[in-house]
Amino acid sequence: MKALHFGAGNIGRGFIGALLNRAGYEVCFVDVVHELVDEINRRREYTVEIADAGHEKIKVSGVRAINGQDLNAVVTEMLEANLVTTAVGPSVLKLIAPTIAKGLAERVKKNSQPLNIIACENAVGGSSILKEHVYHHLNESDRKKADELVGFPDAAVDRIVPLQKHEDKLLVTVEPFFEWVVDQSNIVGEVPDIEGIIYVQNLKPYIERKLYTVNTGHATAAYLGYHFGYKTIDEALQDEYIRHVTKQAVMETSRLLIAKYHFNPEQQEQYIDKIMNRFSNPHLSDEVTRIGRSPIRKLGPSDRLVGPAVQSLNYGIIPEHLCIGIAAAFLFNDEKDDEAVRIQKNIKEKGLAETIHHYTKIGPDSPLFQLIREKLDILNEMRAVQ
Repeated sequence: MKALHFGAGNIGRGFIGALLNRAGYEVCFVDVVHELVDEINRRREYTVEIADAGHEKIKVSGVRAINGQDLNAVVTEMLEANLVTTAVGPSVLKLIAPTIAKGLAERVKKNSQPLNIIACENAVGGSSILKEHVYHHLNESDRKKADELVGFPDAAVDRIVPLQKHEDKLLVTVEPFFEWVVDQSNIVGEVPDIEGIIYVQNLKPYIERKLYTVNTGHATAAYLGYHFGYKTIDEALQDEYIRHVTKQAVMETSRLLIAKYHFNPEQQEQYIDKIMNRFSNPHLSDEVTRIGRSPIRKLGPSDRLVGPAVQSLNYGIIPEHLCIGIAAAFLFNDEKDDEAVRIQKNIKEKGLAETIHHYTKIGPDSPLFQLIREKLDILNEMRAVQ
């Protein structure tokens, strides 16, 4: 069994590639970083370290890599692959789509075996997005064949892989917890037998649970941590106020998810406790600026902070602590972050009210609008007396 995986970065090696390898797949990575590709091919193995007190080291052997700019090599691999996965970042899916399309165009002519392509990205509907980009580069005949032979099942993935630098270029540190949920309804042919994947018929509840709990909590802790001068997430969560607000924010999203998707309340409470422990893991020590980066995206109307806050009102939930997280995001003024700089510039030139509406699409007539402004004032006052 052969798996072709796009993206040999920390998530690709430490999460997806490691699980595929453990499931018995011969993993071939595709990446455009020459040094990384050469090092993988030189050693044919790497180590994954678990970020906990035990620091278990897991050896991943029998892997190889090809350069993504070598189109012929990628096409050759796609002809024989039993599974294709990605972990390149949502914005890069469009860039790898022409290469995947070229491989599919050749494959549907020469190989009638079904193929599933799973985008393991921190995005809602990653595989569907990739499919749209890929189909843009296929002719009508190849699209029809791909409709019969190729599946693009969406997935929800969750594993914290912090920013890291090791002397060993291939060593990657990951948290013990992981979750990989795949929409079985869009799989073509046999369901891949991979230990660690949870197959479901309706992926949306799991995507929103991850986005509106894990990502919401992470962002809330990061923005509050930055505002109050902490460097890392685990440091920030030692602050009683930040920990309280972060937990209450995900409790608000939890009430939304229970009302919307009928998750088991007791299991959801256990899920939240597990998440809070994950965030506090001192062996991960992730920087608040990294988790908080790209605040414009994270303040989007459907994203991790505003999305659940707006929806909560429809279920009679007042998202008071979510609004603290939103307010803190507007106070994120990291000069190294282009999006943060843009938000601060907008506040200065157009005023706070117009900036809030511009990025969140929350209008002045919404109860959330005034709540966000109140929380902004409170956070500024708290920082002033700190």
